[in-house]
Amino acid sequence: MDYLDKFIFGIYPYIVLVIFVVGCLVRFEREQYSWKSDSSQLLYRGQLRVGSILFHVGILGLFFGHLVGLLTPVIVWDTLGVSHSLKQMVAMTAGGIMGSMCFIGLVILIHRRFSVDRLVQNSNWRDKLLLLWLFVTLCLGLSTIVVSAQHLDGHEMVRLMTWAQHVVTVRGDAANYVMNASIIFKIHLFMGMSLFAIFPFTRLVHIFSGFGMVTYITRKWQLVRPR
Repeated sequence: MDYLDKFIFGIYPYIVLVIFVVGCLVRFEREQYSWKSDSSQLLYRGQLRVGSILFHVGILGLFFGHLVGLLTPVIVWDTLGVSHSLKQMVAMTAGGIMGSMCFIGLVILIHRRFSVDRLVQNSNWRDKLLLLWLFVTLCLGLSTIVVSAQHLDGHEMVRLMTWAQHVVTVRGDAANYVMNASIIFKIHLFMGMSLFAIFPFTRLVHIFSGFGMVTYITRKWQLVRPR
């Protein structure tokens, strides 16, 4: 098990990173016409707005919450006077709220995708895999709140933070910090990392198109003159 832990949490993150970067570059170069969200609005509009809003607000909150929570050095929180137990309580509360929003939205989107004949006929296996992968990952993430509630000292949270920061800074001992973590956390981390591995091959690539909104908003007006 130690060898498996060392591979999944010490080596696998870098394999995922390579697949993510190379996969996105290759797809953008070779299949630019597939670089889109494949909206199903024209096929069936029912429940799309509420499901999409709840899902996107929830998952963006979870993403940036994980980003800040895991990658902010512990010394920063200590300097600000934020105790480990307080940070864990805030993380559990915010994660619970955003996770619940994302869960409701995702259930709505999954119901649409698998119950409406027109959507079923126009969905490929990657669309279905992505939704189910997100659902399982999200359920595991919400389950970690129950596990975390059993020990509010923040000790395990600090170990997860240390693991993430050691992975980012390419330190070889990263896996040591999650070997004794709960199996729920381990599976959640694996599913979350693997999401970046399947990212280039799904509609998730449209996330990058959102950065184009910056140039769209700031660009000069297009002048259309009549003859």
